Amino acid sequence: MPEEARSTVQEGLAPPRTDAESADVGSADAQSTGTGNRAETPAGSPAANAGAAKPAPEKLSRESVTVIATLLVATFVVILNETIMNVALQRLMVDLRVDAPTVQWLATGFMLTMAVVIPTTGFILQRLTTRAVFMLAMGLFSGGTLLAALAPGFTVLLLARIVQAAGTAIMLPLLMTTILTLVPISRRGAVMGNVSIAISVAPAMGPTVSGLILQNFSWRFMFVFVLPIALLAFAIGAKFLRNIGENEKTRLDAVSVVLTIPAFGGVVYGLSQIGGGTSGPPAPAVAALAVGVVALTAFVFRQLRLQKRDEPLLDLRAFNFRMFTVSVLLLVVAMVALFGAVILLPLYLQEIRGLKSLETGLVLLPGGLAMGLLGPVIGRLFDKVGPLPLTVTGSVLMVLSLWQLAGLDAQSPVGWIIGLHVTLSFGLALLFTPAFTTGLNPLPPHLYSHGSAILSTLQQVAGAAGTALLVSIFAVVSVASGPAAGMHAAFLTAAAIAVAALVLSLLMRKTEGAAGPAGH
Repeated sequence: MPEEARSTVQEGLAPPRTDAESADVGSADAQSTGTGNRAETPAGSPAANAGAAKPAPEKLSRESVTVIATLLVATFVVILNETIMNVALQRLMVDLRVDAPTVQWLATGFMLTMAVVIPTTGFILQRLTTRAVFMLAMGLFSGGTLLAALAPGFTVLLLARIVQAAGTAIMLPLLMTTILTLVPISRRGAVMGNVSIAISVAPAMGPTVSGLILQNFSWRFMFVFVLPIALLAFAIGAKFLRNIGENEKTRLDAVSVVLTIPAFGGVVYGLSQIGGGTSGPPAPAVAALAVGVVALTAFVFRQLRLQKRDEPLLDLRAFNFRMFTVSVLLLVVAMVALFGAVILLPLYLQEIRGLKSLETGLVLLPGGLAMGLLGPVIGRLFDKVGPLPLTVTGSVLMVLSLWQLAGLDAQSPVGWIIGLHVTLSFGLALLFTPAFTTGLNPLPPHLYSHGSAILSTLQQVAGAAGTALLVSIFAVVSVASGPAAGMHAAFLTAAAIAVAALVLSLLMRKTEGAAGPAGH
């Protein structure tokens, strides 16, 4: 891998060392940290299994930097693809001769596949090698992208999006688990900050890139554009990626796998569709949500039973760690607020201001870039000062910017809108990196993959819930009082929800890892 590609991850970390030094330090650290893990594991949690990933050594080797940089590039590509389709649905309705509810399945099907696959990634990451999981994820994604570019009609394109989503669902938990395994506690904030480049800049660029492509080329070029980058990431990974940690020979519980489909699929689908009607929630959405809640309850009880035999599909003992629970709740609230910007601002810009898709993407681009590019800086600050000052500041900025967005009207200057969106994005950046790192730091190595899977799953559910709530409020109030009033009510609701993030951020405390003081 070129030196420049490594430098993003390596910045702020100690210089690489030789393989012999890595082995010596890693061995010593594993012994000392392992003792702490056993002492501080919460009641009800088993000691780390023999096959669990070992705690990170105190320094990062050149090979580790290469692994993380490769995964960052791959994650950026798959998340870019997730939003590149959003502004193309209107064009696809015409080209593929389908109606609006049908074409929406290209987005809904992708989201549902993510919701179902992500809960299984805890098991996948423990059972398969790092290299095998990466090749599986990028193989699925690249194959789906090629199929989408060649799709003769809607059905094949939908199948291609589902295949893409299966690969996408694996990448972020793989990246998070790898960072937890390879990066020492004292420097995780700096490296986690780089993750925000992938999870913030990529979605922000998606609509803009898509708008530029659709203005000049066929919709197929959205996939033609992504495919070479995906294949390059696949090739780099095939050449440079090495296995980390050790595998566990855990048994796959078929009942749990079957339950994930109605549980997470039903909840996410029901929430995503329930906000679409102005005359009340659609009956199919309510039914899907009800089935999802029942199946989710059964799934949770199933995991609690399987935990007694150390065979859960998704290990919920991560919630025994207080800071993990607080961080998860903070991220859920932040995701609802984030969707206030992601969903409501484009609606405002297009329906009230009359901007086109490309213009809308360009207005939203600075905020997304700010959120991602500030991530590494915020990560280094986190390593120095801890989460509390960052999350409190971020929550205050989030509440104030959403409150100001509620006052937008048809005459609001575009510069003011961009400024508010950048402020909101800055606030969210101050929340995401500290919350991710604080939540995952105290977990023992055998819960790394499960904690990452829980976070990613609940982000999907929170995003769907935020969309359902805010779009419902916008739709209902718009019918009664017009789009401007609907926008005002929806943004005020998002601001009120963001107050909960302020309360949760006050509970954040610095975590020292599984070997740290009790109570974390």
